[in-house]
Amino acid sequence: MGTIVWLGSEVMFFAGLFAIYFTLRSTSPGLWEFETAKLDVPFALTNTIMLVLSSVTCQFGVFAAERMQSRRTGRLFQVGQWGMVEWFFLTYAMGSAFICLQVFEYAHLISEHVTLSSNAYGSAFYMTTGFHGAHVIGGLIAFLLTIGRAFAVKNFGHKEATTAIVVSYYWHFVDVVWIGLFMVVYVLK
Repeated sequence: MGTIVWLGSEVMFFAGLFAIYFTLRSTSPGLWEFETAKLDVPFALTNTIMLVLSSVTCQFGVFAAERMQSRRTGRLFQVGQWGMVEWFFLTYAMGSAFICLQVFEYAHLISEHVTLSSNAYGSAFYMTTGFHGAHVIGGLIAFLLTIGRAFAVKNFGHKEATTAIVVSYYWHFVDVVWIGLFMVVYVLK
């Protein structure tokens, strides 16, 4: 229950960021048109697809946790026998790749003179996507802690499965927020 309430407060936080973005956009339409032309939408779409797929792998990890299967029962490449740990490692890798590609995009935009302090667009872009990135990093840390907990206990039980489920709520939330950000920042130019 506490996680749901906390995620509700996170919804309000991101609603505030969206409000900032739309307010600044409405006051400077010419600036938005000029700066959004510098965005690489296919690159961002690829990154978005990877983050969305990471939610799928996360959910497979939850299904394994609900079966009380913390680790794989077969060979490494027998994906059908993976446990929560393997699925969460894959989710972690995809989330980490998302962050790395986001940093690459930031470097490209900085080379195009779009910075946090360059203008209202830069401020809005980096605040919204940067806070999202910080939340992704928080989710990655939660995955590592959950994986570590699975290795630390003798018997994987209900408490560990509940932890996996709660972490998945957070990860799915971060995913949904990014879909909204992608639509607002990259599609609605």
